[in-house]
Amino acid sequence: MNNDFPIRYVNPVFRPPSEAQSLILPVTNGCSWNKCSYCEMYTAPQKKFTARDEHETLASIQRCGEQFGDQVQRVFLGDGDAMVLSTRRLLTLLAAIREHLPKVRRISSYCLPRNLRSKSVAELLQLRAAGLTLAYVGAESGDDEVLQKVNKGESLESTRQALDKLGAAGIARSVMLLNGLGGRLLSSQHAENSARLVNLTQPEFLATLVVSFPQGEQRFREGFPEWNALDQQELFTEMAQFLQALELKRTVFRSDHASNWLVLKGVLGAEKDRLLLEVRNALEHPAAAGLRANWQRGL
Repeated sequence: MNNDFPIRYVNPVFRPPSEAQSLILPVTNGCSWNKCSYCEMYTAPQKKFTARDEHETLASIQRCGEQFGDQVQRVFLGDGDAMVLSTRRLLTLLAAIREHLPKVRRISSYCLPRNLRSKSVAELLQLRAAGLTLAYVGAESGDDEVLQKVNKGESLESTRQALDKLGAAGIARSVMLLNGLGGRLLSSQHAENSARLVNLTQPEFLATLVVSFPQGEQRFREGFPEWNALDQQELFTEMAQFLQALELKRTVFRSDHASNWLVLKGVLGAEKDRLLLEVRNALEHPAAAGLRANWQRGL
C-alpha cells in the first residue's frame, strides 16, 4: 500500500458490491457483534472490534480532501458496524466529510438492527440531514428459528423495528438475505418469513446472496448440526417460493452477487412475474438459463 495514502486500513477490508466506486472510510474496526456463525468477514485476529480513534478519522478525512479534492462523490463508512458509534460522533464525522469532501453526494454504512435500539428517529433524522442517506442491513432471514440457529442475535421483530426507524428518518434501506441459510430442514419457513419481513418494511433495495463457507462449515455447524446445504435446484425452488410471497410496491431487487448461480435483476413488484418466470425456467431448463459455472462463483 502507498504509505502516502491518507487512510490506515486493517485488512481484509469489506464493502457492499454497490460501493465499488466509493471511498472506504473505516470508523470502526470489525463488528461489535461478530457472533453470526455464517459470517467469516471479521474473524481474523486483527479485525477484533474497536472504534477508530476519532482524531485519526477526522485527520484522514481532512487529508483525503487535500489529496483528492472534489473527486470523491461517495463514501462508505466501514467496517461492519459504523452505527454502533454515538450519534454525536457520527454527526462530527459527517460534518467533516461535508467540509473537506464537498462533492460527496452519498454516504452509506452497514447497520446492525441492534445498534438502532438506542437511537431515536429524531437522531436518525439528524444523521440523514447531515448526509447519511443509505444503510445496508444484513437481515439474512425473517425466520426466528433460522436466526436463532445461526446466532444472529436478532429476530423478525427487532429487524422490522430497525428498518421502520430508518424508513421514518428517510434513510434508504438495502436489505440483504441469504438464500439457503435454513438448509433443507427450514427452507420453506425461511423463504416465507423472509418475504414477510420484506413485505412489512418495504425497503428501497433488496439483495439475495447464497450462503457459502469458503473457510469451511465447522463453525456454522456447531450451532446448526442438522443443517444440510441446498443443491442448485433446491436453491431455485426456495427463491421461487420467496418471490411468490413478496408483496412489494417499489423495491429495486438484485440477486447478482458472485455467490449466485442465477443472476436476477428487476423492480418489485412491477417485474415479479418476469423474475418468477426466469427462476422457473432455470428450474426446468438449467442448461439454457445462462447460469454461472462453479468457477465463476465465490465471495
